[in-house]
Formats: sequence, C-alpha cells, structure tokens
Amino acid sequence: MKYYFTCIVFVILALQTRAQQLVMRGDHADPSVVKIGDAYWASATTSNWLPAYPLLQSKDLVNWNTQGYVFTVPPTWADYYFWAPEITYENGKVYIYYAAHKKRGNLCLAVASADKPEGPYTDHGPIMCQDAGSIDAFPMRDENGKLYIIWKEDGNSVNKPTPIWAQEMNETRTALVGEKKELFRNDKPWEGNLVEGVSMIKKGDYYYAFYAGAGCCGSKCNYQTGIARSKTLLGPWEKYNSNPILADDRDWKCPGHGTPIEKEGRYYFLYHAYDKETDVYTGREGLLIEFRFTPDGWIEFVRDTAADVPALDIKEDFSGAQLSHGWQWSVFQPAQFTQNNGRLELMAAPTPSGAYLGTITTSGNYTASVEVDGKNSTAAAGLALVGDDKNTVSAVITNGLVQVVQLKNGKELVLSQLPVQRHKKHKLQMTVAGGKEISFFYGRKGKALKMINPMPADGSFLPPWDRSLRVGLVAKGDYNRKVIFDNFQLSNQ
Repeated sequence: MKYYFTCIVFVILALQTRAQQLVMRGDHADPSVVKIGDAYWASATTSNWLPAYPLLQSKDLVNWNTQGYVFTVPPTWADYYFWAPEITYENGKVYIYYAAHKKRGNLCLAVASADKPEGPYTDHGPIMCQDAGSIDAFPMRDENGKLYIIWKEDGNSVNKPTPIWAQEMNETRTALVGEKKELFRNDKPWEGNLVEGVSMIKKGDYYYAFYAGAGCCGSKCNYQTGIARSKTLLGPWEKYNSNPILADDRDWKCPGHGTPIEKEGRYYFLYHAYDKETDVYTGREGLLIEFRFTPDGWIEFVRDTAADVPALDIKEDFSGAQLSHGWQWSVFQPAQFTQNNGRLELMAAPTPSGAYLGTITTSGNYTASVEVDGKNSTAAAGLALVGDDKNTVSAVITNGLVQVVQLKNGKELVLSQLPVQRHKKHKLQMTVAGGKEISFFYGRKGKALKMINPMPADGSFLPPWDRSLRVGLVAKGDYNRKVIFDNFQLSNQ
C-alpha cells in the first residue's frame, strides 16, 4: 500500500510540473489582464517603486512588452504601497482600480481612467478607505446589470478576519452607493488568517470567484488559490470542497492573486508565484494556466506543456530621448536624471543608499556591468543590488578607492576595497549567484577586471517582504553633484 501511494504522488507531481507557464519574468505580483481590441493589456503591483503600475501589452497572453506606466509620480492623495491594480475596459474607457496608502491614513481603494490603455490616466482618488485598510478591488456587474466593486477589508493587519465586500458603484466610477454586503471571509483552515485577491468570471448559471488565502509573501509564504461560486453576485457564495485548487508544485510555490481571461473560446488564469529556485530574489512572477468548467459546475485547471518565456538580457546605451521603461526608483527618494548623447546623468543624493535607478532581475544567476565617466562625474558612482533605501550591497568609486559597501537596516559596513586611479572611463561589474551571492569587479574600459571582494557578499537580507531585488545604478554625494553612466548590460546565465 505504501508503494502504491508513492507512485500516485509521483504521477501527480509529474502532471503538475509544467502546469504553470512563466510569461512575466521577475517582479510582477498581483497581475491583472483585459482584452482591448486585438491585444491584451496587463498591469501588476509595483509597491514602493516608481513609476507605478506597468502597462504591458501582448497579442497571445505569453509574450509581453511594457508600453509605459499608469503613474510616473504618485497621485496627490497617496504616498506608498501601490498594490494590486485591476485593469478593465468598458464602453471605450479603460479603468485602473488600485490600492495605495493614504497620506496620514491607511490603505484605500482608488480609480484612474484613460481613453486608451497606454494612457495618459486621470486619477479620480479614493472610493473606499476602511479603518483596517481596503485593498484588492475588482469590478463586476450583477445579474441585473448593476455595477459593483468587490474588495477585501484588510482585517488581518489588525488581527481580525478578512471579509470580502461588494458595494454598488456609480457608472463614472467615482463613488460607491448604497450599503456594502459581505460575500464571504476566511473560515477554512487552509485560508489561514486571510482571503484576498478576488477576481470573478460569469459562466452559465454561476459567478465564479478566484481568491487567494494564507500568507502571500516572503520565503515563508503559504499562499494558495481557491474557488467559490454563486448564482447571484451578492450570494449566497459556496466554496469548493476541493479547495485549494492551485497550490505548490515542483517548480513554483505560493500561487495566487490573478485574473481570469477568455482567449478564442478557451479560459486562462494569469496570476503570480515564486520560482522555488530563485525564490524571493526574483519575486512573485507572472504565470499563466488554462482552466475549464466542469460538468458539475466547478472549475479545474488544465495541465500544459508550454515552454516558459526566456530570461532576456539587457543592453542599454542610453541613446534614446527618454529612459527605457525597465528603470524605476524609490517612492521615498525620487531620482533626478537626464539622458543625452548616449549618456545617463544621475544626480546624487547624500543618503545612505545614494540616489539610484533600478531594473528588475529575471533569473538567479546574472552579470551586470556599467561604465562610468570618471572625468566628468562629480559624485561617488556605484553599481548595486538593491532591496530598498536602507538595504543595498554596492561597489562604489569614491576618494581614490572602489569599495564594496553593505547597507543593512540603514547602517553601512565596508566589506572590501581597492585603490583606483582617476581615469576617463571606469567599469564596474557585479556577478550574482543564487540570487544573493554578490561578487564585484573593477577595471578600465577594455582592460582585464580585478575582483574587489574575494569572498562574495551575502545579499540574503536584501529583499523586502513584498517585492524583489533590482540591479541599481548609484550616485552618492551632495545634491548638486552627478554621475555619468554609459553602456549598461545585464546578462543572465
């Protein structure tokens, strides 16, 4: 009997191995998707990175390209935690429902709109702000055509249950009307202290709600996905006895918080999960899985053998009129930069991290390099692996030295250093293994590079709880100083 059970488990794992197709590499948590014309448009959480909420386009749900962002500066009412955008389209108008932290308040739901998916977007401000916080908005019409917003009350943040609410919304999406009604809450053991990330689809007699339960984020996450159904939007809602229907497999862990989408008569779910190999270092990545409706009125996922999209290398010569869409900066420390004549000029900041621009990592093993104009730069220049403003590991050229500096919880520690001479062109290189073992190299353009730190720096402390790492370009010094960068490359192994 024991041998038989082992065989069954092996077969199940084998079926699940390729069930989840990676389509958005790197940090794309809480993805949402909608079809507009002949293309699909998606967005995802950016948390404390700006610009906020990428606008991604695809023809096939698999190959995505970033076309811009919803916000290049925060809306006037919000300051950080730009989470869970839901992109929708109706009557020629694009709406982005999103959550963010209100200044001097808590998490609120808000709406922005545009006449075309690439924007520009007009923000309409908050529509729901509960004391415990309100997140994860999803619009849905009821059986009579009335427009509702579905959301989660963030009770788990104050050690309370997490109701999923529905309330009618006006057609301009600027205000809620009537009274809110609870649809369901976390009441099953596997859901832990929360349910969240609800998205819906109507098929036949039923509304189907995809939802996530348990802990979303970090190396100890235990997120999973469940299904509930109801014949009317406001309930009663019935949870599937076989929940969770999407859980860890051999390659991916903590799957959840996504949106269903129809494509050519077939149905798919776009959601996030952590790669078990690269874990929190590449963050919650965008996955696609097909599903179908069962004869007994439920949903099952279809096991697939589709190949993952490859990790793409980056070559950036800064020759365009504007910085490419891959670069972001901290919401707490706006970056000032210009791009002229094939050079990036980044103004410095006298903060522990310095001013920085970052680009997402899409694999666990990679090499990044950049050239620095040593003649015309007036601030300390660095190449870094960035968690946030208080947590970085960087190689910085300053005062005749190149130093490997660990910034942990805001405290600096020099790990290693080499003397350098003043040159017209410096080159910094960073090699990362396993997402966290960081080796730095220094040299002149066209010359052999020297290793700065013989013992790799440990970057395991870097990832914030809700986002992944960035490769960063750093300028550290007085605000009137600058660093000039050229020829950035990131190559995945």
